[in-house]
Amino acid sequence: MNIATRTVDAVTIVDLDGTLKLGEDTEQLRTHIRGFLDAGSKKILLNMQDVHQLDSSGVGELVRAFATARSREGQLKLLNLTKRLHDLLSVTKLLTVFETFEDERRAIDSFAE
Repeated sequence: MNIATRTVDAVTIVDLDGTLKLGEDTEQLRTHIRGFLDAGSKKILLNMQDVHQLDSSGVGELVRAFATARSREGQLKLLNLTKRLHDLLSVTKLLTVFETFEDERRAIDSFAE
């Protein structure tokens, strides 16, 4: 998993590329999310466009990241879900938990609302 970050309008955008599966991938994401929150970043947007594989541990890590951000008075939202991830979150009813966006600008603006 490659993780690149950028900041737009005080929103930390995390561009994920690769797989999000049990092991190093999920641990790497967990470490990054905690690091952002520890540094004071409270608005986190995960760009899922280039996540090619995801297992149940990956989904679990997304839920953990969401819960961690929320417990620290932050927000975590998802951008550019692949069809597979969208379907998986739909079946598991997690689409009712996560705010998801197809457009980066709309996602960024949603943090100000």
